[in-house]
Amino acid sequence: MTVSSELLDGMFDAARRRRGTITGLGGVAAGLVVGYLAAVLLAGPAPDPAAVEPGELVVLSGADESTGAQRRALIEQWNADPRLPDARLVEVSGGADAHRAEMVRRAQAGDGTVDIYNLDVTWTAEFADAGWIRPLDESVTDTSGFLEKPLATCRYHDKLWALPFNTDAGLLFYHADLTGENPPTNLAGIRTVTNEVFARAGGPPAGLEAGYTGQLRDYEGLTVNALEAIWAAGGEVVDGDGEVVVDSPATRAALTQLALGMTEGNPRTVLPASLGFDERAGTLAFQERRVLFMRNWPVAYGQLVAAEAGAAPLRIGTQPITDSVLGGQNLAIASGSDQPEAARRLIEFLTGERSQQLLFERGGFAATRELIYRDAAVREAFPYADDLLTAVRAARLRPVTPRYAQFSEVFRRGVGYALRHGGQLPDGFADALRAALSGAPGGPRLP
Repeated sequence: MTVSSELLDGMFDAARRRRGTITGLGGVAAGLVVGYLAAVLLAGPAPDPAAVEPGELVVLSGADESTGAQRRALIEQWNADPRLPDARLVEVSGGADAHRAEMVRRAQAGDGTVDIYNLDVTWTAEFADAGWIRPLDESVTDTSGFLEKPLATCRYHDKLWALPFNTDAGLLFYHADLTGENPPTNLAGIRTVTNEVFARAGGPPAGLEAGYTGQLRDYEGLTVNALEAIWAAGGEVVDGDGEVVVDSPATRAALTQLALGMTEGNPRTVLPASLGFDERAGTLAFQERRVLFMRNWPVAYGQLVAAEAGAAPLRIGTQPITDSVLGGQNLAIASGSDQPEAARRLIEFLTGERSQQLLFERGGFAATRELIYRDAAVREAFPYADDLLTAVRAARLRPVTPRYAQFSEVFRRGVGYALRHGGQLPDGFADALRAALSGAPGGPRLP
């Protein structure tokens, strides 16, 4: 899928005009919001007022980086109905590691002020296993309409612990004016296209340095990018039985291809600076046309469009990553909350169809409900909607374990070593991963 930035600007302007009539909180619009909340929360027989506990609801979350802070906007819409308990969004600054550390600290301390945790999909098992969140009663919790994969991240040991707030899957972005309309599907194909572009008469465009960039800095982005590369090569890290099977020819081939892509050839297949890139740094390199291709989450699309204001128009293409890691966040009720019923109703509102549409249409958060991808306004504002839906459907879950954070840390250490040593895995890598997953003390120390 490709679309020019000039056309995108028009789409976003049209979407903004529509949104002003839907989500404003003044006058008639405020009445529509309250009416919608009443329809969602009070449909059917009127509930016993005592069933929804009074008091302020606190949602602990990472920073809302969406356009216009859409999560906070939804909380404000909830608060527009005087019949409902007020809610407050408390945001933790820093990256994902900082978010988890603060949530774990509060949960371990038995902080009774938190009612709802906004958890990364990989943390749900950890919080459930530790007893920091309470399971949802499926006899009163409607799970219909959610996409299969995002909902699966909310389950652990056959219980439902959360509802999916937003999902995510990787997309391959490309400069269609340079690469053509049929981009490659793997790193080998990217190398071929890169060589062709650099070999054209007149030389490559000014500023172009390499073919591809991803997120290879030492944080969760490295885990995601490495897993996708290994899966694309036919390899595996942890199999369906929970066994570590990382030391295989396919895994070594995938990491070797990445490592050599940064060190061999002229031009380079992979931008060497990717070793220090997170999502924003990769987006900037792509925006500056230093690379032809970029692996990133869909939110990068809006960032690219916003950055192009007044600049020369680009033709940005996307295609789904077949073996993408499934991302996203889930809303779970804190075990220490004294308002579990009110918290459940707030979670159902935040994950409901209209909220999901606003999160996608206004903020760029990938919706967890398939119906939203069929909405005309969403499809007009986000031409990559079909690509994203395809990617989410095919995406794969990272290992479901209460020790995921330890697993990811060890995995990144081993992958980082391989990327600095031509794809060679460090000694004891598989045993170190097994120790991390089992929680066993010690284990091999990786370089």
